[in-house]
Amino acid sequence: MFSLAIHGGAGTLPKQEMSTAMEAACRAALRAALHAGKDILAGGGSALDAVTSAVSELENQELFNAGRGAVFNAAGEHHLDASIMDGSNGQAGAVAAVQGIKNPVQLAREVMLHSPHVLLTGKGAEEFAASRHIPRTPESYFFTSRRYYQYLLARQQDQVLLDHAQYTSPKGKIGRAHV
Repeated sequence: MFSLAIHGGAGTLPKQEMSTAMEAACRAALRAALHAGKDILAGGGSALDAVTSAVSELENQELFNAGRGAVFNAAGEHHLDASIMDGSNGQAGAVAAVQGIKNPVQLAREVMLHSPHVLLTGKGAEEFAASRHIPRTPESYFFTSRRYYQYLLARQQDQVLLDHAQYTSPKGKIGRAHV
């Protein structure tokens, strides 16, 4: 018997502000992540394998602020973070400010299992990723129009915006960062 809980991120997104299509896409993506982990556990796999698989699935979606759906930083780039912990032994691994790493959670796991460190950052983490054969992807993979519009608004207003901030698209339409 096992249990697995996932979530698509923090923050409040009022239901009335989410389109039916967006809600359906989010639910489908969350189901895919849940099943990715559940299938591993049902097959006798480890909790660590299940968590890595479920989070990787979330990172592959542009709907969440992780991996492919991550927000742009002030320089217009994607610097990604991830962490993982094994509750059975208290080991942990994390990466911060990595670029071009398709699934940062997989790199965090490698840090935990194959290095003497808990946290690696930036270029050092990327060099470690290469030594561990962690897949890289071009920066363009992380680009989404939704996050780009949010980035443009933040620059225009010269402020930090929350994940669900209102934005104006280049066509002048007012929207929300989540649609």
